[in-house]
Amino acid sequence: MAASPLLVGILFDYPQHDGGASVEAAVREGLSEVELDRPVELVPRQAAGLPAGSAHDLRRNFNELVDAGVLVVIGPSISDNGLLVRDWADAAEVPCINYTGGERTRSEYMFHYQVGSLAEEPILLAEHLRERGLHSAVVIHDKSPVGSGYVSSFEAACDRNGIELLGRAAISPLAEEAGAIVDRLRQPKPEALVYLGMGQASRAVAVAIADAGWDVTVVANSALMFGYARKDWRAGFEGWAYVDTVSDGNVRRQELKARSPRTAAGPVGVAAYDIGRLVAEALGRAVHLTGPGIKDALEEIKRLPAATGYEGTTMGFGNYDHAALKGGYLVLRQWKDGKTVEL
Repeated sequence: MAASPLLVGILFDYPQHDGGASVEAAVREGLSEVELDRPVELVPRQAAGLPAGSAHDLRRNFNELVDAGVLVVIGPSISDNGLLVRDWADAAEVPCINYTGGERTRSEYMFHYQVGSLAEEPILLAEHLRERGLHSAVVIHDKSPVGSGYVSSFEAACDRNGIELLGRAAISPLAEEAGAIVDRLRQPKPEALVYLGMGQASRAVAVAIADAGWDVTVVANSALMFGYARKDWRAGFEGWAYVDTVSDGNVRRQELKARSPRTAAGPVGVAAYDIGRLVAEALGRAVHLTGPGIKDALEEIKRLPAATGYEGTTMGFGNYDHAALKGGYLVLRQWKDGKTVEL
């Protein structure tokens, strides 16, 4: 009797430009690094989650994965959706590995591979402004749980780093126009503008700054990873420093680039590759091929070298420790001449 394949779900929480093919390829690249005694079958589902879609559609697709018998789910990728899936995963006893920036997405069955950090990125940005001798700023943040998390951390970081916050404004995560907000925030003449959000509105902010002819230093959270997918947005981001999760000096990423340049090109592909490795390790270690068995196996993984972050970043989990990345996983970069360069 042939062994049944090990089913691994992938929950996409927004429409993928390639139908999810690049993420699936990256996951398979990671899975292939661990020899297993049974084949692995990926079971993808495409949901239209928040903020543009609905919690209902996300729930429907998650339930389909559970009903299909997956042992573990990779996703979602947006913190708003991670907060929802967290509770559903616990109820279903199916472990998930989300790749959001929200540490509050973690739970008994929800593991977290940090593609950014709502809590830590603002600290890095505030320290960067201080190092550049900039002591006043205004903030535009998404009107969402993501934006609220970012701005709360940034306000505390400003206090610690001697940066005066002269103003802030919330913007719709789906905004296509930001002229009025930019006009208002430039009045107190800040030395820097900070954008904090999921990224869609960053384009509107960039256009509004250019239209106003405002020569101001701009820094942003990991939202500017949008530049990897939207080459037409890069000119608007020119000179903006931002938080990323890939480093040019990471040896594991360099090795991946030699085998699969497309996977290694940006943070999502690198994360999917690393998550594939984590899942494969858990499948290989599991004593029982059940949701609880995979959860226990994930918690036993320690100190795997990560392709994400600076060289020396590792990944693994533990009891009550469901954050994958350890060490310098946040990397400061800048969009310059249409390319992302490490600072």
